[in-house]
Amino acid sequence: MPQLDSFIIPEFHLPFENCKDPGAERANAEATAWSVERGLIDEATEEFAGIGFGHLAARVSNGASYDDLVLLAQWMAWSFVLDDQHDLLIRDDDVDDWRPVAAAITGYVADGRADRIPKAARNPLVDSFVELCDRILDRMPPGIQGRYRVHVPLMLRSLDEEAANRRPGYLPPVGDYILTRRHSSQLLPMMDMVEAALGIDVPPPVHASPAVQELAWSAIDVISWGNDVFSLPKEYSCGDTNNLAALLAAWQGWALPQAVRAVEERIEARVEDFLAGARALPAVLDALGVADPTARKAAELRVRAYEDWMVGSDLWQRYDCTRYRDERFAAGLEAAYTRPGLVTAV
Repeated sequence: MPQLDSFIIPEFHLPFENCKDPGAERANAEATAWSVERGLIDEATEEFAGIGFGHLAARVSNGASYDDLVLLAQWMAWSFVLDDQHDLLIRDDDVDDWRPVAAAITGYVADGRADRIPKAARNPLVDSFVELCDRILDRMPPGIQGRYRVHVPLMLRSLDEEAANRRPGYLPPVGDYILTRRHSSQLLPMMDMVEAALGIDVPPPVHASPAVQELAWSAIDVISWGNDVFSLPKEYSCGDTNNLAALLAAWQGWALPQAVRAVEERIEARVEDFLAGARALPAVLDALGVADPTARKAAELRVRAYEDWMVGSDLWQRYDCTRYRDERFAAGLEAAYTRPGLVTAV
């Protein structure tokens, strides 16, 4: 790849308000300590805590109980380790070591049978998932449980797709990448957790509506593409093409500043899509025959939760998180807290 061009992270137009739960710092410390106790990290704990997963959780689940806030922060901490471990295996050309991990997690979220996990697949990442999964599902109503059980395997499959995108000489089409990114963002399981924590239980027919689904995709695209801008130095430096700005630059022959502007324009368009979808929601519910005030309120609260996700994620990256400002990260190196051999440690 050509030398990294300097660029300025835009101020994305996100016309939403956000309040951060006052338990953010405490939840961040508890999630960090939990990660150390479970063997997910064993050094550079301050750098790991600097990711600010407790702050992100506090921005997207304000109003939830503190226990739910901590659980979400722990899941987020786990998901960052998951992402970094997967990235390390790709760098070391050891992706085959990932298959038992993905199979163990996928199997457990489906049947809850820890006894079916092969001993060779037991490691801190899998064991901590088993713990989290039990606690998460225990706090979810059946409908959200079902969605969570679907979303976790999709998340894992998307990581395989991203690994395939990084094979030498391959440049994924932008449209294909966008579909993969919706799941590799790992947002859907977290959104399930937030809805359960806030008591937002959208009825299945409403959830399945294409118009309601599109609201989710527009919000997820906004968050994912914004994150691609923040993480662009790292991904560009290590030759990772799983980044919308890097892909646009490669396919269009643009310098990075031009590609970043193009991403900003796409984000603005998706925000408008979201706003239009939110305005149309009452008519969508009418067409579905949803007259129950509780169901209609749940759909409205989900829209508000998506707003918190969009603006909260952006504010977290700008003000709460050191990950994207870390020199090692910007240089395309693995994080100092990443444990080599974690997924093969039994």
